Amino acid sequence: MAKVTTAERDAELIEEFLRWMTVERGRASNTISNYRRDLLRYVTYLSENDKSLLTCKESDIENYVRVLQTSGDASASTARRLAAIRMAHGFLHTEGQRRDNPTVRIEGVKVPGGVPKPLSLDEVTSLLEVMTGDSATEMRDRALLEFLYATGARISEACDVNLDDIDLSSGVVRLFGKGSKERVVPFGRMAQTRIREYIGSEGRGQLEPEVWARGTDRDAVFLTNRGRRLNRQKAWHVVRDAGVRAGITRELSPHVLRHSCATHMLEHGADLRIVQEMLGHATISTTQIYTKVSNDRLWAVYRDAHPRATG
Repeated sequence: MAKVTTAERDAELIEEFLRWMTVERGRASNTISNYRRDLLRYVTYLSENDKSLLTCKESDIENYVRVLQTSGDASASTARRLAAIRMAHGFLHTEGQRRDNPTVRIEGVKVPGGVPKPLSLDEVTSLLEVMTGDSATEMRDRALLEFLYATGARISEACDVNLDDIDLSSGVVRLFGKGSKERVVPFGRMAQTRIREYIGSEGRGQLEPEVWARGTDRDAVFLTNRGRRLNRQKAWHVVRDAGVRAGITRELSPHVLRHSCATHMLEHGADLRIVQEMLGHATISTTQIYTKVSNDRLWAVYRDAHPRATG
């Protein structure tokens, strides 16, 4: 029997950790994929420096963090990778694979605080109205944009939506968020109209293949032109290209539409806890960041409009 290498053993330990995160913590498949990618990158570094998950020291992890910070990675990405490393080593310590946890005293990576920059109402209108055309993919793109703005859904949630998750007559959709937590979200008349147009025979029907590559593709609302479930990367390009066509000069992503949905609802009187429920935030503090956005706009309007605001 061939001897298992240190790198192979590390890979096995990572998979044990990921199975635990899936079963015991209920982490979503996208989260698990991100953890796997980040941790494999970490153990590759350890292997290149003759270390492993079971032999590395605090200084090795600190050196790795410095490598990430000098490689051009964003602070948020480095912080996320360090968080995955912390959880993996915590798991190994708890399971008795290591007698210590080398991450205990390592300081976290500071991430600059940022406030979401939502689109203005005029920009949203331009974005949603610029998507014209009668092809199946153009109908899909219109429906996707309206859906994202109407529901504030994460892009992964939109890509995961199945036909039986949507009730067009009632204007509600069932979404599965982080940790597979289910919530029901309403969407308005314009989104209902665009989705109804798209899922007809001239829209989604034209994207259906003769033979489905996967059973899960058959159920998907949003399909590619090859009849596969739309993924996050393709959906991101749909939003970006629409922004270019609409003349929106700053970089646009699906998450900006989520920010915009929340901010505009709060500006028009929505209760903060209703918005929290709609977005699927675990805590109200996450939703409160949108209140800061609205207050900034309030002050900008006040300074421009009140005759004694700047006197």
